[in-house]
Amino acid sequence: MAAFNVSEAKLRLYDYFRSSAAYRVRIALNLKGIPYTQQSVNLLAGEQDGLEYGAINPQGVVPSLEIAPGDYLYQSLAILEWIEERYPEPALLPADPLERARVRALAMVVACDIHPLNIVRVLRYLENELEVPADARSRWYTHWIQRGFHALETQLSAQGPFCRGAQLSLADVCLVPQVFNARRFEVPLDDFPRIVRSADHCNGLEPFARARPENQPDAR
Repeated sequence: MAAFNVSEAKLRLYDYFRSSAAYRVRIALNLKGIPYTQQSVNLLAGEQDGLEYGAINPQGVVPSLEIAPGDYLYQSLAILEWIEERYPEPALLPADPLERARVRALAMVVACDIHPLNIVRVLRYLENELEVPADARSRWYTHWIQRGFHALETQLSAQGPFCRGAQLSLADVCLVPQVFNARRFEVPLDDFPRIVRSADHCNGLEPFARARPENQPDAR
């Protein structure tokens, strides 16, 4: 990784263009109009496992967010909560406590149940350590996304345009990257019209479009 000067920006996002977790954080920063710079951590090249990045994030994953010189946050949901509290407008969590809990639950279905079973290091372990064939890995990937999406579909608003109706929320921020991944790996989405509707609507908004993987400086 190239050395970085903390004076370049108040916030610096350690990022990888195809990381779903980093994608969530990019969306939130864009929605709130928060300036930040990006430092690519190439996951395919193993940069996350080096000593330099290990001093920043002991898990060796992205994203990490430097909020002050030498002060880092990691875990995307924790970063998103910090962003929401530090920069409350526009709000990504509803004012009503019950609705706020429901939005958080939707976000966690994606971030805690679906996504961890489909990340690079899990798929590589299946391939390299357990010698799972490619077709079986593909079935694994599809199974866990569709299982999670079936649960999400029943909880999304029938009216839209967002996950919970008229208000964009943290649920949308987490859903859009997961739909991107599902499409990238050709997971059938015919059974999830509400999910597709919400994701497609969000993708038409400039902050979401700017956060898309293909629009990142390290996109390959």
